[in-house]
Amino acid sequence: MLNTAIIMGRLTFEPELKSTGSGINVCSFTVAVDRGGKVQPGAERQTDFIRCVAWRERAEFLTRYFHKGSMIAVQGSLQVRNFEDKNGVKRETAEIVVDNISFTGEKKGEGGFGGNNEIPLPPPPPGIAGGQGAAPAYSTGSAADFDEIAGEDDLPF
Repeated sequence: MLNTAIIMGRLTFEPELKSTGSGINVCSFTVAVDRGGKVQPGAERQTDFIRCVAWRERAEFLTRYFHKGSMIAVQGSLQVRNFEDKNGVKRETAEIVVDNISFTGEKKGEGGFGGNNEIPLPPPPPGIAGGQGAAPAYSTGSAADFDEIAGEDDLPF
């Protein structure tokens, strides 16, 4: 079975670190995610507001480095839970339980990563040619360089 959710958008409010009765850190937050596709002329882009919850170190990381309006990428699993509201009415909510949080752009009002939203790469390790014209380490040639495989029995693994 598979339960993976990946979203990218902006935080809708300032994340606040809270603790459970047993001292475990938790942070609930909402990410505004624009729907894909073309927007009809004169119409506004549709936005979904996705609830997320981060626990322990992820909650601390989120509250330390992200703020209202920050671009964020979240990867986790979708969870549906039931609860009773203040009036005793049974409710249901869906949220992403966060496994990974990533920066996706420069901080609002700051230069970020030099203003171009790219993280500078480290120099290549010693002994690896990194100069112009050098082929990447993962390059294995074109598809024409491989013999055609007829069936599963011909697979090399």
